[in-house]
Amino acid sequence: MLLPRIKGPRDLDRLSQEELDQLAAEIRSFLVAAVSKTGGHLGPNLGVVELTIALHRVFESPKDKVLFDTGHQAYVHKLLTGRQDFGNLRSKGGLSGYPSRAESDHDVIENSHASTVLGWADGLAKANEVLGREDHHVAAVIGDGALTGGMAWEALNNIAAAKDRPLVIVVNDNERSYGPTIGGLANHLATLRTTDGYERFLARGKELLERTPVVGKPLFETLHGAKKGLKDFIAPQGMFEDLGLKYIGPIDGHDIEALESALQRAKRFSGPVIVHCLTQKGRGYTPALEHEADRFHAVGVIHPDTGLPVKTAAASWTSVFADEMVKIGHEREDIVGITAAMLHPVGLNKFAEAFPDRIYDVGIAEQHGATSAAGLATGGVHPVFAVYATFLNRAFDQVLMDVALHKCGVTFVLDRAGVTGDDGASHNGMWDMSILQVVPGLRLAAPRDAEQLRAQLREAVEVKDAPTVVRFSKGVVGPAVPAVGRIGGMDVLRTPGAEVTSPDVLLVSVGALAPMCLEIADLLDKQGISTTVVDPRWVKPVDEALAPLADRHRVVVTVEDNGRAGGVGSAVSQALRDAGVDVPLRDFGIPQRFLDHALRKEIMAEIGLTAPDVARQVTGLVAKLDGRYDSEPAATVD
Repeated sequence: MLLPRIKGPRDLDRLSQEELDQLAAEIRSFLVAAVSKTGGHLGPNLGVVELTIALHRVFESPKDKVLFDTGHQAYVHKLLTGRQDFGNLRSKGGLSGYPSRAESDHDVIENSHASTVLGWADGLAKANEVLGREDHHVAAVIGDGALTGGMAWEALNNIAAAKDRPLVIVVNDNERSYGPTIGGLANHLATLRTTDGYERFLARGKELLERTPVVGKPLFETLHGAKKGLKDFIAPQGMFEDLGLKYIGPIDGHDIEALESALQRAKRFSGPVIVHCLTQKGRGYTPALEHEADRFHAVGVIHPDTGLPVKTAAASWTSVFADEMVKIGHEREDIVGITAAMLHPVGLNKFAEAFPDRIYDVGIAEQHGATSAAGLATGGVHPVFAVYATFLNRAFDQVLMDVALHKCGVTFVLDRAGVTGDDGASHNGMWDMSILQVVPGLRLAAPRDAEQLRAQLREAVEVKDAPTVVRFSKGVVGPAVPAVGRIGGMDVLRTPGAEVTSPDVLLVSVGALAPMCLEIADLLDKQGISTTVVDPRWVKPVDEALAPLADRHRVVVTVEDNGRAGGVGSAVSQALRDAGVDVPLRDFGIPQRFLDHALRKEIMAEIGLTAPDVARQVTGLVAKLDGRYDSEPAATVD
């Protein structure tokens, strides 16, 4: 076995070509065995085995910076940089599913948001130039899917302007992001793939010319150095070279020797170079290759031999949304769907199957997607833009200035809201209810169960003069939480009983935390603390009925799976102040810090967002209001 002997990238240097091929096979076997037990990004990593080996043989990490866009293809990089314990991958205390600076000096970018790597690479290359580090190199790996993002082209525009600043851009072209890559760039790359290209032409020419006495070798070198005219005739890579970028490729991304040759040439060049590599997502694993939707981009725990899930998945929030969208689509011809390269993950695949002419995949371009949605709304249809909550951050300006300012009826559906857990800091959807609070006119719904998701999605698409947002959690949708009454637009989930004329606590429950809030109320009741639990349903704007209801209670408590700064608790507090209601308020939510990867329940316990934690603090607050300031601890809550 070769893999256990690889403790760092330089251990690759002494391997023969035959041993490198053996190592690649061992890595694929390791990945299938390990990731099938833990879940994770399998397909992308199976596709970059040879490419990652070649990168680490050519470049000297960590002195040279090897950067990965998004980072879901960095498992091979971890294996080659001394991290081969995948037993707790994406679990508390184990390896992150993405690059992590805390794990290794070889890791640089850990934000896990697509299309950012070229901006990072541009900055690092500039830093090398400023500090005179001529022996330092930067190699940035970006997928063809990530190249659909506007940030990537903004960076390319800047990179190309410095023709004498070394920088190697490796395009990992597997024709996919999650699903197949779409758009004009994808068509251009497809042309490069299917053309009998420059490199192949030169390979055949070299063989012929080297057999020609005297003039053969000089003539080959002249052809090899020829610029645009010849190369554009042979392969249409002019788009890159028109930007001022040297282009090498296409290269077989599974031929280590060819990859090393191309990367060495790129490394020696004194300016920016694109190395175009053709890879196969899911390579070497038949179940992945046969999975047309996303080639096992991300999997749960699976049987390694069959690729089938170990457990049958229960109904998820995403699946409830997916089914309701199809029903609404049948009822209304003006409903269209938008996705940013995530058709299946956000559940719009069913809508696409039913209405193929009413779905738009904009690529990894959330900003464009939001503004295009404004145009669609202005044109007379109602777009539903489904996106992960954490990725909407990237389109905030467009939501504010294009959609809201123009009073466009656009519905944003935010999947994976709140603590998501195992994908780490960049994937927790803990910012949306804070950043969206400042958008004038925007209405934001947080459904507590499947029934409310269906109802509030329908309410959202009825709004024609403002943006609406419906946000829900990751994973399995919980049991129905019935209302026992309604006050204003708010559902009442629990009352303290008619005999209680002055309840102690008004508990404002946000979204999927309703079951936990009811548990909090039960724990408080055991301490003799009466509690009313309400679900605002629409948390922005704050319901007008909330202030007078709060005025009839001694304490107001808000509980949300969003950052505490500027979240629902802050909005409720401001609404109470504006209404002149002087009632103590305690807001419980996610602290404003980046959360390490772990199970959702582990993170919730770590940050104190559990029923016993909240009940204990509320019990202490009520005790203070009662004037019980003795040294005895607050009553135990269990």
